[in-house]
Amino acid sequence: MAANNTITLYDLQVSTGATISPFVWATKFAVRHKGFDLDLVEGGFTGIMERTGGMTERLPAIVDDGKWVLDSWGIVEYLDETYPDRPMLIPHESVAVLTRALDSWFWGAAVGPWMRSYCGDYRDVCYEHDKEYVTSTREVILGGKLEELQLGREDRLPAISAALEPLRLALKESDFLGGRTPNYADYRIIGGFLWLASLAQTPALAADDPLRPWVERVCALYHGLGEHPGLFPIFGLEPREADPPLFMPEGVMGGINKRNTGPASTQAETKFINKDD
Repeated sequence: MAANNTITLYDLQVSTGATISPFVWATKFAVRHKGFDLDLVEGGFTGIMERTGGMTERLPAIVDDGKWVLDSWGIVEYLDETYPDRPMLIPHESVAVLTRALDSWFWGAAVGPWMRSYCGDYRDVCYEHDKEYVTSTREVILGGKLEELQLGREDRLPAISAALEPLRLALKESDFLGGRTPNYADYRIIGGFLWLASLAQTPALAADDPLRPWVERVCALYHGLGEHPGLFPIFGLEPREADPPLFMPEGVMGGINKRNTGPASTQAETKFINKDD
């Protein structure tokens, strides 16, 4: 059992004090989901090996009563296997499969494109002593100069927003991806939104985006775990006249959530397809 009901977590932060890693964010929520308190070891991108005593050069990492556990997915497996009497993060093997699929889609649809749209902001919000490392490594990963890659993001952000429609559909009738209560799928995906909020000084999503209630609901968990004062607002993107819709209007939804109970139930979709005023 964790000493004093507390697990140590090595954080990855920027100059505002906010966590920047989506994996560390997901791990923070996972530890709190299991009912443990967090003992955070603060720090930025450089000096991780020194902070962890040579145990790892990548975060997240936790220490549970002297036992080191690395990797965000490895930490989830460890927490559920070690503490099965506490609320499960992966309550069924199907949740693990679907969470992996959802996470893979989300990175391709949003996190990767957002990274290219905010990579200059990403560097600028880091601690001064981290900026050289972040610049050199991210330019290798992204294949270009950060300032050049970020140019024109106003033309890309609407399409990224529109690509999140499957997530809006999944949450249309549920409070959480876990249903009535959250599970690790919620934490994995909120990690990406909080990563964005840690660096994006220009909003990426509309103020009235249907995803906003879910984002705010998850961030409010565990006494406002995701409401750090160093985060930037991600909602407030203003569409331009030539932009595609940032999200589909109410009633224009495909997939399992479609409900055909007669002409009245499909009227909004028909109006949208026919471009009726």
